Amino acid sequence: MDWSFVFFFNSILLGAGLAMDAFSVSLADGLHEPKMKTGRMCTIAGVFALFQAAMPLIGWVCIHTIVQYFRVFETLIPWIALALLSYIGGKMIYDSRCEQECPDCVPKLTIGLLLTQGIATSIDALSVGFTIAEHTLVMALAAAGIIAAVTYGICMAGLAIGKKAGTKLSGKAGLLGGMILIFIGLEIFITSWL
Repeated sequence: MDWSFVFFFNSILLGAGLAMDAFSVSLADGLHEPKMKTGRMCTIAGVFALFQAAMPLIGWVCIHTIVQYFRVFETLIPWIALALLSYIGGKMIYDSRCEQECPDCVPKLTIGLLLTQGIATSIDALSVGFTIAEHTLVMALAAAGIIAAVTYGICMAGLAIGKKAGTKLSGKAGLLGGMILIFIGLEIFITSWL
C-alpha cells in the first residue's frame, strides 16, 4: 500500500469505527461527572486516543513476530472487555446509589479506572493489526496517529454531550453511565461471536 487518498481515508474510517466504544464510555464519563473541567476532558480523551493508537500497533508487531501466540489471545478479547466494562459499569451504578444517599460524596474517575476503561475499549483494536499488516512500520505509525486523532475528537464530543446531559439528569447520570458501560461490554462480547 502507498501513501494515497485511500490510505488516509481508510485510516480515518478505521479510527471512527474503533472510537465508537470509547465514545460511549466518554459519554458515560461525562454523565457521571457533569462538572468536569476542560483539562480533565482532554486527559480522558487523550488516554482513549493513546490506547486506540497503541493497540493496532501492538497487533501489527504481533503479526510480524509472534502471530501464533496472538491468535490464541484473540479469542479472550471479548471476555476481557466484558469483564472490565461490567466491573466499571457496576461500580458506577453502585456509586450512583451512594451519590443519591449522599449528594456531596460524588466519586471521581480515578486514573486506575480511566486506564481500565482505555484498555477495555481498545483491546479489540489489537485485531486491527491484521488489517494494517501489509503496511510498513512508518505507515502503521501514521495510521495509528490518524486513529488517535479521530478517537480524541470523538471522545471530546462524547464527554461534552455527556456533561450536558449529566447536568440535566443529575442523580440518575451515574446509573445511566454504568448501564451504558455494561451494555458496551455485552455488545463487544456478543458481536465477537456473530
